[in-house]
Amino acid sequence: MTDRLIDGYDGILADLDGVVYAGPHAIPGATAALERLADEGKSLAYVTNNASRSSEQVAAHLRELGAPARAEQVFGSALAGAELLAGLVPAGASVLVVGSESLADCIRQQGFAVVGSAADGPDAVIQGFSPALGWKDLAEAAYAVAAGAVWVATNTDLSIPQERGIAPGNGTLVAAVAAATGQSPSVAGKPEAALFRTAARHSGAERALVVGDRLDTDILGGNRAGMSTALVLTGVDSVRTALAARVDERPDYLLGSLAELYEEYPAVTGDAGASTCGDATARVAGSTVTVTGREDDVDSWRAACAAWWAAHPTATTATAPEVSFEAAG
Repeated sequence: MTDRLIDGYDGILADLDGVVYAGPHAIPGATAALERLADEGKSLAYVTNNASRSSEQVAAHLRELGAPARAEQVFGSALAGAELLAGLVPAGASVLVVGSESLADCIRQQGFAVVGSAADGPDAVIQGFSPALGWKDLAEAAYAVAAGAVWVATNTDLSIPQERGIAPGNGTLVAAVAAATGQSPSVAGKPEAALFRTAARHSGAERALVVGDRLDTDILGGNRAGMSTALVLTGVDSVRTALAARVDERPDYLLGSLAELYEEYPAVTGDAGASTCGDATARVAGSTVTVTGREDDVDSWRAACAAWWAAHPTATTATAPEVSFEAAG
């Protein structure tokens, strides 16, 4: 039997929004694909930059949508931030927590003493998102960081989707403290490697596949962690943004949906300046990629990515080529 994509890995590290659900609803077929992992003997971990909800709260939400989830399978940037901090300051150190009570709980579980003010002389500051944060909280963080406290941010997402639109995320609040102090924090969440390594270690995955819908967080972070990465085309990024991606954000695989984990991934081959995937072939001439194949076939885009990336193997900025499709002759 031909190996399926999932057969090369012992665990999946899955993003949430855009992979498991979109808005209030599960993505069609996603929960069934995730349920099947246990029968295949594969571990499952959910990796999220959210540091304001506890693992149990996230797991409960996933179960409501029909996805398999236990609290110990959910790895948020709060846990990664606490573990990162544990490597920077000694056990028992005092920490000013600027964030949610869930983040404070993670800090206590690492054996740190939580303090409430810069006046307490904290050894460290950890900053995570909470909608209850205000100017006074950011000021306390700034005072402590300016006084020399070690500073960790759970994540630096600049925006956060809300029912009424896009609101400032943790990165915006971190930027305020950075502007006030001239300092930069160590960052635990995506796109840094720490969160992925934490999730893989706790879930026992030695050959993990990172599955996400965003190049700049999921794919970049998985690549930085030295893991294989798959961009699933059910969320933010698309075949066109993948094609244009800079080298650090290029995924190993393009998947139309999570169900394709259980299918053979078609080989992509290169020869005489052309890349071939399935029935599609792509060639690069200047700033144009010409694809012999159907535009609605993911194999066409897999071939296009292979050809364009081979022609631009060290691209440090996103560069979108013109793409031309022609019928097979």
